[in-house]
Amino acid sequence: MCEIEIEQVPGLPGRLPDGERLLWQGRPSWQNLGRRCFKLRWVAGYFAVFGSWWTIAALADGAPLGTALLEGLALLPIAALALGALCLLAWLSARTTIYSITNRRVAIRFGIALPMTINLPFSRIGSADLKSYGDGSGDIVLSLLGRDRLAYLHLWPHARPWRFARVQPMLRSLPQVRHAGRILGDALTAAVAERQAAERAVSGREDRSRDRLGVRKIKDNAVRLPEAVATAVPGVAAE
Repeated sequence: MCEIEIEQVPGLPGRLPDGERLLWQGRPSWQNLGRRCFKLRWVAGYFAVFGSWWTIAALADGAPLGTALLEGLALLPIAALALGALCLLAWLSARTTIYSITNRRVAIRFGIALPMTINLPFSRIGSADLKSYGDGSGDIVLSLLGRDRLAYLHLWPHARPWRFARVQPMLRSLPQVRHAGRILGDALTAAVAERQAAERAVSGREDRSRDRLGVRKIKDNAVRLPEAVATAVPGVAAE
């Protein structure tokens, strides 16, 4: 399910097989990824609270207002460095990620230093849940079937937070999540209908095979019937 290759098609580990079509491709918004995954607002708030605390503590110790403000602003270079590093990480994560939806699978290509692709066939996807935000962006969470497991740290940040035992891949921070969700929903529905039609065709062939076998058995019994009657009823000769 995980492949590391030189890409012939952007976002996919190789050329599409016959009959498979690319329906949609996209990548996360780095701004939304930074806010919701790397918690930029929380980190900025953390430094703001501590900076304010240092300023208040300096005023309580009798320091002049200007000195107290300088005490609080002493954290500003550290805050800027931390926030800048997180912004860079969010941008690189978004820049190196491509989500792909075909008529047979979902593919997630990610990795800053070592790009890799995780292929999720529709037969392995149990459900797809969409979560949208006020700005039209959002996430699509995929629940997988089967016993195979994905490593949470291996997949992060493209995994649902805090689901370690049963890791759920995510198409994260999509700018137009409803558009991607509609395409994925239609593709999954079509795949289920195709699979059910194939199962009905196989079942129909098996039923016809059983019917032909039953007809042959009836004909064989009809051929042996006169002999059985002649044996069971004295005086009756077999034809």
